[in-house]
Amino acid sequence: MTATPLTAPLPALGLTHPRRALPLAAVFGVMQTQSFAPTGWWWMQLLALTGLVVLLRASRSTRMAALTGAMFGLGWFLSGIWWLYISMHTYGGMPAWMAALAVVLFSLYLSLYPMLASAAWYRLTRHAPDARWTPLLFAALWLLSEWLRGVVFTGFPWLASGYPHTTGPLGGYAPLVGMYGIAGLAALMAAVIARATWYRTGSVLRRALLVAVVLGAGWGLRQIPWTEPAGKPIAVRLLQGNVPQNIKFEPVGVEASLDLYRDMITAAPADLIVTPETAFPILVQQMPEPLAHELRTFADTSGSTLLLGMAGADSPVDFTNSVFGVSPGVAGVYRYDKHHLVPFGEFIPFGFRWFVDMMHMPLGDFRRGGPAQPALDVRGVRVAPNVCYEDLFGEEIALSLRHQPQPANVLVNVTNLAWFGDTIALDQHLQISQMRALESGRPMLRATNTGATALVTADGTIAARLPHLTRDALTVQVQGMQGLTPYVRTGNSVVLGAALLVLLGALGHALRNSRDGAKNR
Repeated sequence: MTATPLTAPLPALGLTHPRRALPLAAVFGVMQTQSFAPTGWWWMQLLALTGLVVLLRASRSTRMAALTGAMFGLGWFLSGIWWLYISMHTYGGMPAWMAALAVVLFSLYLSLYPMLASAAWYRLTRHAPDARWTPLLFAALWLLSEWLRGVVFTGFPWLASGYPHTTGPLGGYAPLVGMYGIAGLAALMAAVIARATWYRTGSVLRRALLVAVVLGAGWGLRQIPWTEPAGKPIAVRLLQGNVPQNIKFEPVGVEASLDLYRDMITAAPADLIVTPETAFPILVQQMPEPLAHELRTFADTSGSTLLLGMAGADSPVDFTNSVFGVSPGVAGVYRYDKHHLVPFGEFIPFGFRWFVDMMHMPLGDFRRGGPAQPALDVRGVRVAPNVCYEDLFGEEIALSLRHQPQPANVLVNVTNLAWFGDTIALDQHLQISQMRALESGRPMLRATNTGATALVTADGTIAARLPHLTRDALTVQVQGMQGLTPYVRTGNSVVLGAALLVLLGALGHALRNSRDGAKNR
C-alpha cells in the first residue's frame, strides 16, 4: 500500500505558528539535556530530536526553521551548562548580572550550530520534503554541525549529542564510529521516527523495524571485545582531596594542599597513585625540598609510581598545566604537558584580556604540550594521562594512541571541577570519560578534586566511584588493554567523509530541482 502524506495535522496542531513552535522547540532542547548524565535517559534524546524534526517539517520558511533550531539549542545549552555561572560569579568574582549574561551569550553562540543544521536541512529538502533520503541528510547535517562545534575556536564539544548513549545500545557503535558517529545515528533514527508522524500504514512498521535493527545491532556490538588484556592488573589509588576552590590558590590553601596530598599519598602504597589536576597548587620548581625528598623516598621504598598534578615553568613566562610522574628506582621525572588548553582558563583569546582581568582567578597563557606524548610505564602497563578538558576530544586521544610507538594500555584523567560546585557538570564529565573508554577500548581512571573520582572499565562501565565533595582515596584493580579499535585507527575521518558525501548528494539534488524549476518557468 502506498504511504499517504499526513500534512494536515501539523497546521492543525499549530506547529506552523511561531508562538507555539518556538517555545516547543525550547522544551525539546531541555528534554535533550535530560538525556545526559546525571539523569541519563538516553531515549529522551531520540524523542527530543524527533520533536525537532517534526517542527522543522512544519516550518514554512528557512528563517522559521533556523529560529526553531536556535530555540532548540537555547533550551539545550541553557539547561545544560548553566553551571558556568558558578565559576564566573562565585569563584571568579564577576558581577552576577554579567556572569548570567555571559552564560546566555555563550549559549546563543552554541545554538548557532543546531540553527545552521536546521536551516540547511529545511532549505535542501523544501522541494522534496517527503523524499526517502531526507532523514539521511538530517543525520549528516547534525553530525557535521556537532563536529564543527567541537573544532571551531578550539572547540566546545561539551553536551555533544553522542554522549547520552554511553549506557544505551548506540554506545556499541563507539569503537567503530566514535561519539560523532553515534550523534549521527541518533539523528538518523529521530528523523526516521519523525516521518512516521506524517505517513500512514506500512511505512510506520518499516521505520519501527529499522530503528529496532539499529538498536539491536548496537547491543550486539557492545558484546564484542575490541581490545585484549595487556599484562597483569595493577593496584591503583585515586585521590580526591576536596580542597575548597575559594582557598585553593591562597597561601593558607596552598600550604594545606601540600600537607594534605603528602599525607594521602603516603598513607598506603599502590602500583600507581594519582592526584587530581593542580593538587599541588604551585610550580614544580617551587616544590619544597623536604616534601620532594619525602615523596621520592616513599616511591622508592614502597614501589609506588606517583602521578602528581601541578604546573610547570620552563622560563619566567613559559608555563604548562602538567602531570609529573615519579617512578620507583628511576632517577628522572616523567612529564605530561596538557595539549588542548581551555580558552580563558589557560589561554586568553585575542581581544578578551579585559574579560579575564575582571575575574579573580589564577588565569593566564600556558604553553601547549605535544599531541602524542609518551605514556608512563607502571609495572609493564603503559599509562597515558590527560588533563581535565582534554578528554572531551576523542579524536585527539585516538591520534595520540595511534602515534605512540607503544600505545598506552590505560588512560588517566586528572581534573579539578571545584570551579563548578556540586552541579551536573561533575556527572557530565564522568559520562564523557565513559565515551573515551568505549572509543578506545581502554579503562579510564579519573582522579578529581571534588568528583567524580572513578574507574571506568574498557566497556564504559563505571566500576567504582567516590561520592562528590568527599575527601577519600579510591583503591581499585585496573586491567590494561592493548590493540586499537577501528575508531582509534581512523578517527573521525570515515564518518565525516560519509556525511560530506550525503551533503554533496543533497546539494546536487537541490541544484537539479532549481534548474528544472527555472526551465518550467
